[in-house]
Amino acid sequence: MKKIAQRALDIEMSGIRKFFQNAKPDSISMALGQPDFDTPEHIKKAAIQAINEGKTGYTFNAGLPELRESISKKLKSENGLRYHPDQVIVTAGAGEALFIAIQALVNPGDRVLITDPGFVSYEACTTLAGGVMDPLSLDKNLHIDVNAAIEKMEGARLLILNSPCNPTGTVESEETIRALVESANDAGVTVLSDEVYEHFIYGTKHTSAAQFGDDVLTVNATSKTYAMTGWRIGYLAGHPEYIQQCLKIHQYCQTCAASISQYAAYAALTGDQACVSVMRDEYKARRDLLCNGLYDLGFRFPIPEGAFYAFVPMGEETTKKILDSGVIVVPGDAFGKNASEYARFSYATSRENIAAALERIGKVVR
Repeated sequence: MKKIAQRALDIEMSGIRKFFQNAKPDSISMALGQPDFDTPEHIKKAAIQAINEGKTGYTFNAGLPELRESISKKLKSENGLRYHPDQVIVTAGAGEALFIAIQALVNPGDRVLITDPGFVSYEACTTLAGGVMDPLSLDKNLHIDVNAAIEKMEGARLLILNSPCNPTGTVESEETIRALVESANDAGVTVLSDEVYEHFIYGTKHTSAAQFGDDVLTVNATSKTYAMTGWRIGYLAGHPEYIQQCLKIHQYCQTCAASISQYAAYAALTGDQACVSVMRDEYKARRDLLCNGLYDLGFRFPIPEGAFYAFVPMGEETTKKILDSGVIVVPGDAFGKNASEYARFSYATSRENIAAALERIGKVVR
C-alpha cells in the first residue's frame, strides 16, 4: 500500500469530468463548460506572431507588463475597479487564481463560506488549504439567501462569490452583492469574487464585488469570454499585501503562465470585442431553445440569467434515465449536498445538439 498525503485523499476527482470522460461514443455531451466556438482569428494570429518572433521564454512571474496593463484598464473601464498593474497576477486559468488565493489566505481550520450548490473547485481548494467549507443556502430561485449568509459572517475567513454562477446560471443583484461585501468586510471576512462569466448575461447586469469594499480579490479569465479555455489564461487582482503572498505561491507552482498564451490574451483584451457579443447572442438563443424545450416536457426551474448552464430539478431517477439515453448532464450532487435532485445542463453546444438532446429526453420522460 503506497503512502498518500491525507490532503489528496480528502478530495475527489471532479464530478463534471467524470461524466464527460465516461460518455459513450454516440452521446450528446451537455456536461462541460466548454465553448464550442473557435478562438477568434485575431487572437490566434497574435499567438502565431509571438511564436514566429521567438517570444517563447519565461515572462515575469506576474505576467507580461503590457498584459497586466491591459487587464488594469479593462477592470477600470468595464468593472469600475482601480487596480494598478502591479496588483494583477496572470495565472494558468481562473482555476490557478482561485487556488493560489485560497492557499495564501486560508489557514487550517478557517471557515470558508461557499454556496451549496456551488462550483466544484471551491470546496476542494478549501480542503487542500486545510480550511472548512461552511455552506450557504440558496432560495427557491437559486439566489444566495442574503440574511442567512450574513448570519454566518462572524469568525469566517473567506466568502467566495460567483456571479454569474456555475452551476445555477443566476446573476446576483447589485443590492445583494453590496450587502454581502459590506457585511463581510465589516466582519473581517475577505471576499473572493469569481467573475469569469461576466460577459454572458441575459436581461440583467453584472456587478463586481470590489466596487463595495477593499478586502476583495477579483478572479477572471479569458477562457469563457473569448473561447480560450485551452489557452489557460486567468488573472487575480487585489490588495498589494495579498498579491505579494499569492505571487510567491504562483511562482513555485507555475513560474508564469505560458508566454504564447499571454500574447494571445493581450490581443483578446485590446482587440475587437465584437466576437464577444456574437457569442453572447448565440448562447441566449441556445438557452431559450433548451429552456423552452424542457418547459414543454414539464420541467420547472428558474430561467438562467447568465453563464451557459441550466440547473434543473428532475430527481435522481430521471437524471439517470437521461444519462442512460446518451445525453450527458452533470448530476447535481457534483456541486454540493443540497443539489442531489438537480442536473446541470451546459448549453455551450450547438443548437443541433440541444434539439437532439431534447428529443432523447422527451422519449425518456413522456
